[in-house]
Amino acid sequence: MTPDEEAMRRAIIDGCLSMNAAGINQGTSGNIATRFGDRMIVTPSATPYDQMTPASLASCGLDGDEPEWHGPLPPSTEWRFHRDILRERPEIEAVVHAHPPYCTAFAMTRRGIPAAHYMIAAFGGNDVRCSEYETFGTAALSATALDALEGRTACLLANHGMITLGETLAKALWRAVELETLARQYHHALALGSPVLLSEAEVAEAAAGFATYGLRSADDS
Repeated sequence: MTPDEEAMRRAIIDGCLSMNAAGINQGTSGNIATRFGDRMIVTPSATPYDQMTPASLASCGLDGDEPEWHGPLPPSTEWRFHRDILRERPEIEAVVHAHPPYCTAFAMTRRGIPAAHYMIAAFGGNDVRCSEYETFGTAALSATALDALEGRTACLLANHGMITLGETLAKALWRAVELETLARQYHHALALGSPVLLSEAEVAEAAAGFATYGLRSADDS
């Protein structure tokens, strides 16, 4: 294992621990994958984050229907959508999946998040879509996730949880926190009444502002 690969594996473990500390995830239900050369490094299945070591993580190929993997433990049961996203979205370097309470509540009601706040622009459009329901770990789930993520850096998975993408691992984790915050705010706004949605032009203006400010709040390293 090269020093660069070990550093990436440690960053993934730190990211998992930060998700649980921030309430973005509970237990071992979330998982993270990052691109590393022509492979991906992904968290192992059903392993407590505080028991992971860099060597615990699995390395999987990005090619083939059932790619070979290396590691002492099998990769996350959700390896397929991590692999397919990294394969189909070359601009993306990291994928974060978790079951945060507010995002998952909207996913359980099969509702996406509309442009009720300008931070929606951080996810690439004027909404965060909710996918169709498919069984966890399947090729069908991977396909519906890719559809929901078209032109976006986040989606909800029906009756399941959420996915965020990042040009770096730091950005994927930042978007996970921002998405759960947005879901919580939208939930509270719905409790008060009917949230006023921003127009496409207003969302586009916010997105233009992010080019010089918003997304720079995430570590670009």
